[in-house]
Amino acid sequence: MLFSLALIPVFALLAFIYFNDKKEKEPMGLLAGLFFAGMGTVITAIIAELVGQIAINFIIPYNSALNAIVLSLFIIAPAEELGKFAVLRLITWKNKNFNYSYDAIVYAVFASLGFAAVENIMYVFTNGMGTALLRMFTAVPGHACDAVFMGFFYSKAKYAQLTNKKDKQALYTALSIIVPIVLHGIYDAIIMGGRATNDGLITGFSVLLWIGYVIVLFAGSVVTVIYSAKHDFCIVTVPNAAQAIYNPAVMGRWKCICGTENDFNFCSQCGHQRPIEEPWNCPKCGTLSYYKFCGNCGCQRPVSG
Repeated sequence: MLFSLALIPVFALLAFIYFNDKKEKEPMGLLAGLFFAGMGTVITAIIAELVGQIAINFIIPYNSALNAIVLSLFIIAPAEELGKFAVLRLITWKNKNFNYSYDAIVYAVFASLGFAAVENIMYVFTNGMGTALLRMFTAVPGHACDAVFMGFFYSKAKYAQLTNKKDKQALYTALSIIVPIVLHGIYDAIIMGGRATNDGLITGFSVLLWIGYVIVLFAGSVVTVIYSAKHDFCIVTVPNAAQAIYNPAVMGRWKCICGTENDFNFCSQCGHQRPIEEPWNCPKCGTLSYYKFCGNCGCQRPVSG
């Protein structure tokens, strides 16, 4: 019973993320690999947190609010989120299946919830039914929320690399690490710092603040998932480094050989690529394109002759 309660929120969230991927479902083998690799990061996180706790105890009094806050922000959150990011980067960055923007969110959540599954089992079997029910609606979704933002910026970093924008790649890569760490750190710091004060009033206030933070975090994550799924686009380029931005307002509709009408560069039914024309350079921004409109600025292809 406890085992099921520990895993129900994990698989419910995985299903939510997976079925929001409307354009092209990811291979189950790849997703399973991310999930199990994410489980493995529990080991590295435990080691890092133990070492970090010992180091902090030498500087800041143990069981103090400051100790709990520093531990949350600078040890626990980085230890856990960096492990998840390492798994995400090593497995997916050069993977051929990483060809749509929403894919990154799917990958990040699967890796993160692999970690959350193990952590939740440990907490539930140690503390019982009450903890299982509480974490079902807080800690497990919290891990997924952190992963949503990790995947959101990770996707932008990959697209920046494919479009040869090194400065943006560095920025978005940094954000894909920093944002989840900050979100996770604040989540832990509010509740852990409040409990460590041993002051009923402060503890009660921290719980209310934490609940408010959780609501905002969850709402922001859901909006990000829905927005990203709705605006999912192909991030791969066509031959000769031509621009291949998924922008229906720019590209226009086309009919695939399978009969499906599409707005995007790849058929949503069979995956066939949009027919390409002779390459041309946009006179306005210089972007190479194979389509009737420039994928970068929307300028129409000049009429020849």
